[in-house]
Amino acid sequence: MQTPWLPVLLAVFPACIACSSEKGTGAGTATGALCPSTPTLSYANFGQSFMQNYCTSCHSSAVSGTARNGAPSDHNFDSLEGIQSATEHIDENAGSGPKATNTRMPPSGNRPTLEERQKLSEWIACGAP
Repeated sequence: MQTPWLPVLLAVFPACIACSSEKGTGAGTATGALCPSTPTLSYANFGQSFMQNYCTSCHSSAVSGTARNGAPSDHNFDSLEGIQSATEHIDENAGSGPKATNTRMPPSGNRPTLEERQKLSEWIACGAP
């Protein structure tokens, strides 16, 4: 005898996996940050200035060779697309959340505060919009 709820469960299960990355739910980032149900951070009001203040002196498409100070050539944060392609690495090196605070980046110079690192991970958890 076939269980009548099994086809429904099999149809719904993939959708449940997909919703684990929606705002306010899911595993979040490497630092454990989650996107709040009402996100307020965007590229325009947070991400762009964070990257300009702390990252693009090395992570920029306009910087090359030794001036990059070892930054990988494919990690350029002077555009939203460049940031979005490396959010996991950004969070692992500069973000902060309940699981971890990562301070490897930037290695010197002007460094973000803990609050800024927490906002970075939250912004990333929301998909870096």
